[in-house]
Amino acid sequence: MTVTVAIGAQFGDEGKGHIVDHLSSEADLTVRFQGGPNAGHTIRIGDRTVILHQLPAGILHSRCTAVCGPGMVIDPFGLTEEIREVREKGLFLGRLVLSERCHVILPHHRLQDAWEEGLRGKDALGTTGRGIGPAYMDRVGRMGVRLADLKRPEILGPKLELLYRAKPYLAGHPDLPPKERLLTDLLRVGNELSAHIQPTESLLWQAVARDDEVLLEGAQSTLLDIDFGTYPFLTSSHGTSAGALTGTGLPPQSVSEVLGVLKAYATRVGGGPFPTEAKGADGDRLREKGGERGATTGRPRRCGWLDLVLLRYAVHLNGMTQLAVTKVDVLGGEPQVPVAVAYHLPDGRESTLEPPALAEDLALVEPIWRFLPGWEEFTPTLRERIAREGHYALPRELRHFLSFVSRETGVPVTRVGYGPSREETLELPLGVLESARSLAPWPGGSS
Repeated sequence: MTVTVAIGAQFGDEGKGHIVDHLSSEADLTVRFQGGPNAGHTIRIGDRTVILHQLPAGILHSRCTAVCGPGMVIDPFGLTEEIREVREKGLFLGRLVLSERCHVILPHHRLQDAWEEGLRGKDALGTTGRGIGPAYMDRVGRMGVRLADLKRPEILGPKLELLYRAKPYLAGHPDLPPKERLLTDLLRVGNELSAHIQPTESLLWQAVARDDEVLLEGAQSTLLDIDFGTYPFLTSSHGTSAGALTGTGLPPQSVSEVLGVLKAYATRVGGGPFPTEAKGADGDRLREKGGERGATTGRPRRCGWLDLVLLRYAVHLNGMTQLAVTKVDVLGGEPQVPVAVAYHLPDGRESTLEPPALAEDLALVEPIWRFLPGWEEFTPTLRERIAREGHYALPRELRHFLSFVSRETGVPVTRVGYGPSREETLELPLGVLESARSLAPWPGGSS
């Protein structure tokens, strides 16, 4: 039995969808444990592309049960549309289960999201506007609506009444539907989804007891975690391996592996500090070559170079046991590849492991750079060689880069993504790269 947690190791958009889809082909269950429609997994299957916003990647595999875990917040209207779109593409192949404990995103939450961003003015966080934060606020404030409520009008009605009274600043907004109409719409969509809504805790416990292959997939990433990310420029849930437990109901001892997913470079969407951001021509080149636009919002991503300080931090927080490095093809043709190996902190110290807690201080750090040799362009010929020969065909300089990442983090690189399609993922047996310092999930470090 293997329970694997797949976690983004950077600011999001690391290619988790690509890796999770690859892993889902051998999973019995995939469970998404946090976030909502503020994330998108872009997956290319042959000549078709599908973007999953709320559905777990396992839905694309016939042997798999895809579970939306209780840590998620669900837009039920958007979910029914997403189900329809995936069905029309002939890709709705797995079984879908929705935890009855998932909280529901309501029109109130999207309007509150926009209102709060307006209050911040020039200091706006750059949220997706999908109502994620306000939905989690109501969950913590014990005023939320859950999927289980959508089948119980006698419970749902009073909960909506409370929400309308609790948000008087939204009263009269033209986009806020009357309470009675929203009640009717929620009962209708609840009926449409009712076949999928059920308890999920025992489903997962039984899968573990049967020694099934279980994959827990994060939507956002470590550096956007509500506690450990770059506060307040982050999401409203827990994107770390600890969040995988609270967002599913599995106990800690059930987890076998923690796979950290990272790009060979780095990107960030919206506001917030980004120490290794490449501005000007370098950033534009990475953005264009990497197709760096948000799968959900279409917003252009800020682009920069790999940051080993933040990566080591993510490794420690999550107890990562493996790394998957994606988009190595994007850096093909670069004469050299900058990597930040440490920071000069505002107080004059150096740090190799722990970033400043304050976003204001993180924005002031000065990266200490190491420049690694670049590797050749990923031409069709090289891609064909890799498809035929596997990891033996990887350019020598790329192997050096991957070995460097492994040594600096103390965690083996076990997967490499070199393109957007399902087939462009390599599994690397242990020992193929130069040995890491340690294969333990808790490498030593100093700050």
